[in-house]
Amino acid sequence: MNFLSIKNLSNLEILDTITLAQSIKRNGAKNLLENKFIALMFDKPSLRTRVSFEIGIKRLGGQTIYLSKEDVGLGIREPVSDIAKVLDRWVDGIVARVFSHKSLEILSQNTNIPIINALSDLEHPCQALADILTIFEKKKTFKNITVTFIGDGNNVSSSLALACSLVGSNFIYASPENYKIPDKIWKTAEENSKKSGSKMLWTNSPKEAANNSDVIYTDVWASMGQEDEKASREKDFQGFQVTDELMSLAKSDAIFMHDMPAHEGEEISKGMLEHPNSVVFDQAENRLYAQQAIIQKIFS
Repeated sequence: MNFLSIKNLSNLEILDTITLAQSIKRNGAKNLLENKFIALMFDKPSLRTRVSFEIGIKRLGGQTIYLSKEDVGLGIREPVSDIAKVLDRWVDGIVARVFSHKSLEILSQNTNIPIINALSDLEHPCQALADILTIFEKKKTFKNITVTFIGDGNNVSSSLALACSLVGSNFIYASPENYKIPDKIWKTAEENSKKSGSKMLWTNSPKEAANNSDVIYTDVWASMGQEDEKASREKDFQGFQVTDELMSLAKSDAIFMHDMPAHEGEEISKGMLEHPNSVVFDQAENRLYAQQAIIQKIFS
């Protein structure tokens, strides 16, 4: 089993993964990766993703091999397919953090071992699992919950939209017209929502989106690899900053989420990470348990 997208899981499989993650958080994980080696292939640097995967895999009894961009040169020093075929002979799984989602697809097509998406330009499914776990911990349900995302229709918001549509939570996102979630992903989320009974909505008004919401979520305006767009994005996203004032439009017990790293003065105002309703550090911690749960399901 590969985990390249939230779409790889059904609604029942997501719920089962969340239940398993909660059990791991309370009781620890099974020692099921003994004598197994997992390659961590990271085209992009990382704090939360790398550390949570390394610790999670080692607590499951496995060993990790970290492969940086300089070590591998994915698709630069040699074709992705050749790298896949070589690693397939040595390791038991690959956790890949890549610029292009196509690289993940090529890895999966040329190996017989599990490939886990630790972030691509299209999706961040491990983050979405941790987000859903955090929402469930705080709200005790997914039904009649409205999750609002303010900002770029990027990999994080895409995976979150898919996850919410599968578990039955309403999903609203506010972005400028030219920064919407990709049509293909949005249409899939809309199809899922019809089955789960949830609602999916886009607006260009952050205030409209935040009104009476249960969750307010944001992310950076310019992701890694978009540094040359930073100035234009800062201009385009004016008015989309999450502030205490914007939070006040949501329900009084609404939680504030951010996948981090965060940039005060850009997508959030100063002090938002320490806002009384902020759960960002619980959210970061839950990356560990959500990822251990998906690994346990893959290798069991």
